[in-house]
Parts: sequence; C-alpha cells; structure tokens
Amino acid sequence: MIPSDLQLLIDNFKTHKSTYMSQSYNETRLRLDFLNKFIELLEWDVYNKKNDDEIYREVIHEDRLTIAGQTKAPDYCIQLGGNRLYYIEAKKPSVNIYADIDSAFQIRNYGWHKKMPICLLTNFTEYAVYDTSFGPKRNDNASIARIFYCKYDELGQKNPRYPEAETNWDYLYNLFSQSGIRKGSILRLKNGNKKGTQEIDALFLHEIESWRENLAKNITKLNNTIKERELNYVVQKTIDRIIFLRICEDRGIERPEMLKSIASGNSIYSGLLNYFMQADDR
Repeated sequence: MIPSDLQLLIDNFKTHKSTYMSQSYNETRLRLDFLNKFIELLEWDVYNKKNDDEIYREVIHEDRLTIAGQTKAPDYCIQLGGNRLYYIEAKKPSVNIYADIDSAFQIRNYGWHKKMPICLLTNFTEYAVYDTSFGPKRNDNASIARIFYCKYDELGQKNPRYPEAETNWDYLYNLFSQSGIRKGSILRLKNGNKKGTQEIDALFLHEIESWRENLAKNITKLNNTIKERELNYVVQKTIDRIIFLRICEDRGIERPEMLKSIASGNSIYSGLLNYFMQADDR
C-alpha cells in the first residue's frame, strides 16, 4: 500500500500527463511539483523547516561537486548529521530514463566520485537505482550497474526480484528513507561485497598499469637502444608528472584542461616537455 499523498501525485500526473510529458515542462517545475514532495515522503526535510545549520541540513539543493576540474551540481544531496549519503538526480519527464545513457552516466559519475554506494535517478515517471561503487564509462548502456527500475504506476506493485519488500515503493522507502538509513540500509551496502565492484583507487591503479605498458611500448618503438632501467625510469617519471599536474588542475593551482589541450595538438611530446619545464619553474 503506497502513501495517500503519493497516490495523489500519481493521479495528478496521470490526469495531466500530456502537459507534464511535453518538452516545455522542465526539470525545475518537476522538482517543485513532484520530486520535493516525493522526497518529503522519504522523511527528509526538503525545505529545512527545522532551521538546521547549513552544514547539517538534510537536503542540499544543487550540491557542489568538482569532477576533473569542473564544478557539477547534483540536484539533491541527502545527508544526515553532515554526512553525505546519496544523490538524487532529476530529469524532466520527457527524458527516457530507461534508455538514456547520458543520464545514467551522469548519476553514476556523481556517486562514484563521492564514493557513494548507490544513487537515484528519476523523472517521477521512472525510478532507477544505480550501484555507484564502481567507475562508469561514457558509452555504458543505461542498464549497466542499474540494480532497480520501475515506473510510477508500478510503485504499488509487488516486485518478484525483491521479495523482502511488499511493493516497489517499500523497496525505495526501505533503502532511501530516513528510517531506512537509520536502520542501516546504506551502511549495509557500503560494507557488503557486491560482485563486480571496484573502489576508485583500485580502478585508478589498474588504469595506470595500462598507461605504463602503452607508454613503454611507444618509447621503445622510437628508441630501440634504450635500456630497461632507463625505460622504467622515464615511463614512471612521465606518469608521475602527468598525475601531479592533473591534481593541480583539479585543485585550481594550474589552468584547467592544459594537458587535454596539449593532447589535442599536433606536437604532443614537445608540448608536454615544455609544460613540464614551465611547471617546474613555477
């Protein structure tokens, strides 16, 4: 049985569906008309009625998140006691969440960079829960890492995949509500060993190994007399410098996307060496 207030939202959407599904009905209006109320049903203080300090408010609207030197703004960040728990990303109803790879990548990227175990993507008509504990790829299918999906008119139905929950709404409530969080829903996910997950650090180290191998092959191809010890030194030093400069870019110490700009140019190696010397002087 779903809450009566949620049923009212569903009935309202069905009655005026053609308006809400139009391209002119935007994400901001959706959040005001539906999603804020939906999040309140999950027991979160959307409007900070308790007048908590900014640090401790339960719902942060358009939170600040820096990814690759760029500032992102997840629509909702849910937190408790100042600890960020999960993001909710909103899309307007005309977006097909079930198949849209850009929306899926966006929410997975947000959660992954914050080391959150799960996040929710919704346009009110669709609800997609993503496992965000391993890294997304830009061209991943929208179904990759999706652990739950249902439509708004299925919220009151039983889902055979989740026998522990009476309805799809109960599944979402038990996972994302304040009551569910306090009973350890997020904690269990963080501590659980989910198949196929990779922490950021482990994935990063795996990527570095592939960089090291590709760089070594390229250097050897152009310098066939180089000794193994020299090769190892050059490869590691080059990778170390690139990683260091990327960290500097991310923290605003260096100009953003300098390395990306060099990589898209014609004389990549000479441009990289020049950048190294400039950075060394600074």
